[in-house]
Amino acid sequence: MKQLNLPQYSFRITGKEGSEMILDPLRRKYVKLTPEEWVRQNFVQYLINEGKYPAGLLGIEILFRFNKLKRRVDILVHDRSGKPILIVECKSPEIEINDKVFEQIATYNMNYKVPYLIVTNGIHHYACKIDHTAMKFDYLLVIPLYEELLTI
Repeated sequence: MKQLNLPQYSFRITGKEGSEMILDPLRRKYVKLTPEEWVRQNFVQYLINEGKYPAGLLGIEILFRFNKLKRRVDILVHDRSGKPILIVECKSPEIEINDKVFEQIATYNMNYKVPYLIVTNGIHHYACKIDHTAMKFDYLLVIPLYEELLTI
């Protein structure tokens, strides 16, 4: 898999080339190792190891309905009371982070109304803080630590 703009982590990978499976420790199962899954698994480890996000408060591939359509949030982070506070949208490293990607995560956030969003393709990472009352957002210079998310 492609080297990402994240620290290197070790993973359990099984299967033949072209049909590899990676162990997702949060879902406790092997999943198909696609380029997007590679980004997702690396970013989860980044959040846990560098951002000090509690693993038990991270949800992966969370299913929800929007306009009668099934959608999945790549990573949903909760505060300690179980309220969602951050959505992470992961893309394959080859996918350009553009307005379409931001529209996708903004649409997902219509359902959750979280104060923080992150979009990553493993190479480029963009984080922003949403002010729902003022209907504006500010890009952040760094990905916030978990404790910083709680000081809204």
